[in-house]
Amino acid sequence: MFSNQKALENQKALENGKPGSAVPLLTVVGDRARVEGKFDIADSIQVECEIGGEMNVGGKLVIGEKGRVNANVQTVDAIVMGHYAGNMIATGNVEIAATGRVTGNITTDSLVISKGGFFNGNVTKMNESTNGQRPGYLVEDDRPAQLSGQR
Repeated sequence: MFSNQKALENQKALENGKPGSAVPLLTVVGDRARVEGKFDIADSIQVECEIGGEMNVGGKLVIGEKGRVNANVQTVDAIVMGHYAGNMIATGNVEIAATGRVTGNITTDSLVISKGGFFNGNVTKMNESTNGQRPGYLVEDDRPAQLSGQR
């Protein structure tokens, strides 16, 4: 249940840079399991089963092609190759692979959707002002100001 050949191949692919960067995945949940509840995971996890509830992941969440997650998630990074439904907050990057399907809201600094990937929901940039105003920046310009109508 916790280790199989396909999961090991997926982990090797991830470590070789396809997709994402090399992060050792400490937990692999098999494709026949179905679990529900609140999960606090200190490191990274690859999910190849059905999970429902709430997840707090201290590293990278990888939802494999056979994975189905219906949960509110807080994580650093996420790669979705299977199905995800819920609200996700990721302080790092979120990638929806070509086989990934996401329904829900994502708050993150970076979202990448590969060709063939599916996303239905809203995206909010991390730390974006909630009042809709964007920060203003002072730009120094040595040119004299010209008023409209002035020649």
